[in-house]
Amino acid sequence: MARDNYEKTILVLRNKVVEMMDISSEILDECIRSFVEKDIEAAKLITNQDDAVDDLLNQVEDICTELIALQQPTAKDMRLVFSIIKMVTDIERIGDYCVNISREVIVIGDEPHYMEAKDVLKMRDIIQGMLADTRKSFIEGDAYLALKVGKQDDLVDEIYRDFYNDVLLKISDNREFIRQGTKLLFIGRHLERIADHITNICEKVVYIIRGERIQIN
Repeated sequence: MARDNYEKTILVLRNKVVEMMDISSEILDECIRSFVEKDIEAAKLITNQDDAVDDLLNQVEDICTELIALQQPTAKDMRLVFSIIKMVTDIERIGDYCVNISREVIVIGDEPHYMEAKDVLKMRDIIQGMLADTRKSFIEGDAYLALKVGKQDDLVDEIYRDFYNDVLLKISDNREFIRQGTKLLFIGRHLERIADHITNICEKVVYIIRGERIQIN
């Protein structure tokens, strides 16, 4: 009976991690949508959505503490528990960066966009693919899929570098763009950092599955 409860607790733990990933994906979509559509009211609500991620983080940490203190996890499950503690911290940071993006959206307000949003949307789409692959690799125990995420992170970095240079050129050509351009630089940087945190999560997925400490990038 005790073992059954133990296995159920491990399953609950895994499910909460997946739920955090799902909410983070939803928040990312919403903050970029609010940017493209200048939906300031939606941007203001994103902090509330991030609170759900924070609550799950606390729940996961409590479950992990209880497992370690009371359940005497196997060596393999100890690897899972300690990896999850690190993973949820990265997931929580993804939510924080989405909140940061929404704050930039609020500052830009309803002023006309001086640049097309195509690069921001490209980064968003790649990051969502990274999140989906990370989620799947965690659920299915697919280390190879987790490793592939590193290549997607490289693509986000390339787009961000081009975006950064394009914004700087636009600022140099039009001083009226300085304020908005600065905000766009922050938005691009936040997206690039989200991709980095997803890559960190994938490294933990590989460690859970293979017991190997790796650096994907």
